[in-house]
Amino acid sequence: MARSNIVFVGIKGSVVALDRATGTQIWSTSLKGADLVNVVLCDGELFAAARGEMFCLDPSTGHIRWHNPLKGYGYGLMTIAVQGGTGNQAAVIQKHQRQKEAAAAAAATSAS
Repeated sequence: MARSNIVFVGIKGSVVALDRATGTQIWSTSLKGADLVNVVLCDGELFAAARGEMFCLDPSTGHIRWHNPLKGYGYGLMTIAVQGGTGNQAAVIQKHQRQKEAAAAAAATSAS
C-alpha cells in the first residue's frame, strides 16, 4: 500500500490537510463549531465528526461529499469506526475529556 503524502488534522471545527514532508497547508475545510474534530481516513474516504455531526470529505480537495446532522443525538463527542478500518479514536476522546476536567478543576480552585 502506498504511503499518503497528506496528514489530516482535526482542529477548532475544521479539517486541515498538510503536506507530510513540509507541513505546508494544502487545504482547509470549516465544518461545525469550534471544538475537537475527529478524523478517520479509510479506503480513500475521509470521515470527520464535529459537534455531533458526521461529514465525509474528499481527501484531495476537502470538498464535503456528504453530511449527516445526526438529529436527536446531541452535541457530545463522537468516535468513528469504519468496517474493516483500523485506528482507535478512544485515546483522543479520553485526552480531550481529561483536559476539560483539568480546566474545570483549575477554574474551581482559582474561584475559591
